[in-house]
Parts: sequence; C-alpha cells; structure tokens
Amino acid sequence: MFTMMRKHGITLALFAALTTGLTALVHGLTEPGIARQAVLQQQQLLDQVVPPELHDNDMLGECYLVVDDLLGSAHPHRVYLARKNGRPVAAAIESTAPDGYSGAIQLLVGADFAGNVLGTRVTEHHETPGLGDKIELRISDWITRFSGKKVDSPLDKRWAVKKDGGQFDQFTGATITPRAVVNAVKRTAGYLKMMPGEIDHLPRCGDNDDE
Repeated sequence: MFTMMRKHGITLALFAALTTGLTALVHGLTEPGIARQAVLQQQQLLDQVVPPELHDNDMLGECYLVVDDLLGSAHPHRVYLARKNGRPVAAAIESTAPDGYSGAIQLLVGADFAGNVLGTRVTEHHETPGLGDKIELRISDWITRFSGKKVDSPLDKRWAVKKDGGQFDQFTGATITPRAVVNAVKRTAGYLKMMPGEIDHLPRCGDNDDE
C-alpha cells in the first residue's frame, strides 16, 4: 500500500510540474502579444484625443507624471506630450471627475496650451446603464462635443450643462454625470494652459510611478 501511495504521489508531483511548466510556457508565449495589444490600444486612444497630424513625435515615449488638485485627485496622472519640430504643442492627460453619480469617472483629455480641447474620452466609470453611461463613446457621441471648444478662464460660464446655463447637453434623467465630466474637462484644459513652464521639471513615467 505504501508503494502504491508513493507511486500516486510521484504521479501527482509529475502532473503538477507538467501543468506548471505548460502554464509558464503559455504565459511566456502570450505575454508579448498582450503587451503589444495594450500599447496599440493606448496609441489608438491618444490618436482620438490628439490628432496625429498635429505632432511628429511618439507621444507614448513622452510620458510624464503630474499631481495637481485640478486633475480631480491627489494621485499621479500620466500626461503624454505632443511635439511638432521639437516644440511642445499639446498634450493628452489623465484626469478624474470625482463627483460622478456612482463614483469617480476617469478621463483622457487632449488639449493644446491655449485651452483648446482637441478630444476627450472616458476610460473608466461606474455610471448607471441607460442613463449616465452615455458618456461612453460606444453608447453615445456626447463625449465628442468637447472637441473644438476652448476654456478661456476658470470662470468661463459656457463650460456647464445647459441646465446650469452652459453649452453642453445633459442626459434625460441624469444631470450629475455630464455635469461632473464637463467640470473635469474644464479644469483639465485649464491646467494644461499652465503646464508649459513645468515640462522640464516633470518626472518621466516609470521613474516614480507606483502603478
């Protein structure tokens, strides 16, 4: 009986070793593809908020970290710099709308340094399906309405939903969500107007990035 148990134990150990080896092999084979896909998706997202024709550099290669209350949280946010002939012309920056109906809404905002918004996309949210989820591009084109709009100052009253006297539509039965996004985009574009003087002092992504 002891011999039989020993044989079973060896069989199980060999099976476990084989399974672990196969898992490691599959992971090793698929990991590069997953990483490439993630890079491709991030590049596509950047192209949506900062048109490629506006710059001639690799924005993914010019990633910096910024921390500012105007971006909606105390956590570091990534900013991807766009250059033309070596000169900074615009940026795509992560931002947070902390006051969504169902929690924080994560955004990527593209704008130049004069306050002109080039594009905006929602990257994460928990808003109510059928109501607040209209901030998603796959649900509605509402998020595209920011493109071409300019933030003149922090007191620019046009940057509000129509219910509050501004220029942006709210959703039927849902005002909190679009209000939160409008305010976040406004603050973010306003922040980018101040950023050129900080560029040379920003840490690069990866230097102090805990994520």
